[in-house]
Amino acid sequence: MSGHRADPHSFTVVARDASGSHARLGYMETGHGTVETPCFFPVGTAGTVKTLTPDELLDAGTQAILSNTYHLYLRPGTEILEKAGGLHRFMRWPRPILTDSGGYQVFSMTDLKKVRDDGVEFQSHLDGSYHVFTPEKVVAVQRSIGSDMMMVLDLCAPYPCSHAQAKQWHEITVRWAAAAHEAEERLPHLYGHSQNLWAIMQGSVFPDLRRASAEALIELDFSGYAIGGLAVGEPKTVFREMVEFSAPLLPDHKSRYLMGVGFPEDLLFSIAQGVDFFDCVLPTRNGRNGTAFTWHGKLIVKAAREKEHFIPIDENCGCFTCRNFDRAYIRHLFVAEEILALRLVSLHNVYFYQELMRTARDHIQAGDYRIWMDHLLSEWQSSESLITEAQ
Repeated sequence: MSGHRADPHSFTVVARDASGSHARLGYMETGHGTVETPCFFPVGTAGTVKTLTPDELLDAGTQAILSNTYHLYLRPGTEILEKAGGLHRFMRWPRPILTDSGGYQVFSMTDLKKVRDDGVEFQSHLDGSYHVFTPEKVVAVQRSIGSDMMMVLDLCAPYPCSHAQAKQWHEITVRWAAAAHEAEERLPHLYGHSQNLWAIMQGSVFPDLRRASAEALIELDFSGYAIGGLAVGEPKTVFREMVEFSAPLLPDHKSRYLMGVGFPEDLLFSIAQGVDFFDCVLPTRNGRNGTAFTWHGKLIVKAAREKEHFIPIDENCGCFTCRNFDRAYIRHLFVAEEILALRLVSLHNVYFYQELMRTARDHIQAGDYRIWMDHLLSEWQSSESLITEAQ
C-alpha cells in the first residue's frame, strides 16, 4: 500500500527558521478552514473545553480543538452524535476538530482491559459495561463524530517498560494502523466534509523501535503523523532526546503532531525540532487550579501574596481576563470558591498558548525563531528561580 495517494487535507510548509533550528511555518487545509502551524489544540475531551464557550475560544484565537473518541463513544454515543449532525453541530464549534483514538484512555482509565490481535476489550469507567475497540470500529466512531483529523487506534507503552514489550506494542500499533487505513478508505463520510487519518509512532524510549515504527507507518502513506508514547513519566532529558530523534524520521511534507505535550518550554523546544501540532489539558487544568502561564513564567494566582496585587495576571496580555480583572480579585474568587475564578484563568491560559504559537509563527517567518526561543527560555528560567527564592 505504498505510494502517494490523494490527500484532502493538504499540508504546506511555507517558511523555515534561519537561525539554527528546524522550526517551520505551515498551513493545513481542512473541511472547516485553514490551520496555521505551529498550532496548539485546547482539549475538549467530551465536546467542551472545560468552563469555556466556543465563542470565548474563538475570541482567544483558537484555531482547532481536540476531543476524545473513547469519551464521546461512551457518552453521548454515536447515535446521538449522528442525529445531531456530528460533533461540530452538536457543540456549535465551526473550526477543525481532531479526535484522539481513545487508546490511551482505555489503558489509563479502565481497570479491566485485554489486548487482542484485532483490538482491545475494556470496561467503561462510567458504568462497568464491556466494549471492544478494533481499529476499524475506532475509525467508524470517528466518522460518526465527524472530526477533521482522526487518529488510529494505538498501544501506548507505559514508562518504564522493557524493550520486548515496547517492540510488541509497536508492532501491534503498526498492524492496527494498516487495518485503520483500509477502513478509512471503505467507510463513508457522513457530514459532507473531508476527514483524514493520522498514524501514531510508538516505540517508547528506544531509538531502534522509533525508527522501525516511523518506517512502517510511512510505507502506509498516512495524511499526517503523530509522535505518541512520550510525556508519560520519562525524565525530561529522555523526553527531549526522543523528540529530537523522532521528528526528523517523519515525512517533511506531512503534518507532525506531538501528542499530550503542553508545558510552554516543551512546546518551544519541540517546535525547534520541526513539530507542527500539540495538545494538552495543561492550560485549562492548571487554570482551574489557580496557575496562570505568562510571558514572565508561571504565576500562582490564588497564592496569598496576590491578595493585594491590583494588576493583571500579565500586563503584556490582551485577553479578556487581563483587560478587565486584577490578580487580587481573581485570588478572592478562588478563596470564595467562585466558578468565575476557574473560567477567568482558563481563558487567560488558552489565550496565552494561542499567542505563544502566533508569536512563534511570526519568528519562524522572520527567520530568528531559535534566537527568540533561547531568550524567552532564559527569561522563564530566571523567573522560576526568583519564584523559588520567594517561596
